[in-house]
Amino acid sequence: MSILRPFTCDDMFKFNNVNLDPLTETYGLSFYMQYLAHWPEYFQVAESPSGEIMGYIMGKAEGHCENWHGHVTALTVSPDHRRLGLAATLMKFLEEVSEKKQAYFVDLFVRVSNKVAIKMYQQLGYIVYRTVLEYYSGDPDEDAYDMRKALSRDVKKKSVIPLTHPVRPDEVD
Repeated sequence: MSILRPFTCDDMFKFNNVNLDPLTETYGLSFYMQYLAHWPEYFQVAESPSGEIMGYIMGKAEGHCENWHGHVTALTVSPDHRRLGLAATLMKFLEEVSEKKQAYFVDLFVRVSNKVAIKMYQQLGYIVYRTVLEYYSGDPDEDAYDMRKALSRDVKKKSVIPLTHPVRPDEVD
């Protein structure tokens, strides 16, 4: 059993067990604080009854006009708590927040090599909108999929018509 609750500053001292996963993008404390200050409604924690952080989601609202959308900046669940549906629950939460903000879609970036995550996102209704070349730094750099799910405001589903060609990171709006 777990509860969803808002992320707090104190959680930054308790979430290392979740962030140690090699596929989890980690950021500096100031980055987490910026999200907490600007988009607190998009930052949630899944917590066990004993107070352990099982996972979290961090996102934001961005864009203009028909590009107004919710964005998943980070979603991660600790290895000990995977396959319990926590990631799907956290994604549903972010989608509901985005619906309340009248967003057209939710998007996220995922490494093309992260087949497990890609499959999960597809099961949640996301499609590969485009490939972003060399999005993730490394040796070598790795491409990302920009995955999207249309929300109710996008009646004609224009936001999820896939691009036919890859883009570079500087072309991502």
